[in-house]
Amino acid sequence: MTMIERAGPGDAGEILTVQRAAYVSEAQLYGDPFIPPLVESAEQVRAAVETGVVLVARQGERIVGAVRGRMSGTTCLVGRLVVAPDAQGRGVGGALLAALHAEAASARAFDLFTGHLSESNLRLYRRHGYRETRRERMSDHLTLVHLRREP
Repeated sequence: MTMIERAGPGDAGEILTVQRAAYVSEAQLYGDPFIPPLVESAEQVRAAVETGVVLVARQGERIVGAVRGRMSGTTCLVGRLVVAPDAQGRGVGGALLAALHAEAASARAFDLFTGHLSESNLRLYRRHGYRETRRERMSDHLTLVHLRREP
């Protein structure tokens, strides 16, 4: 049974551990071990918890996933949706997204981005109503796909 709740500052270390485990495959996919989620510090995660909305998915005492949301005007900026590798493919990411949509119900839109090679991420976002708005070439190896969901 997975429970989704707001994260507390004390969860930052465990969120960072899950985040790093989840982003290793992305780093390998894009050939870049220094992508921002892998070099973020526990203090930066704690600051995100204290200043925005960070939801965690727990199975028992263990955090198996997390997502961040931050309001910018009437738009919720979605970031760092992560699921522990051994919990992927079981609906945790979708449950976190749905919970964030409910938590930020006043938002007129939800914006996020992912890499162009991250097919499973793109499929998940499309299943949850996100549509591609633009692509942004960052380097020879990375193009960001920007997506938006309007309730």
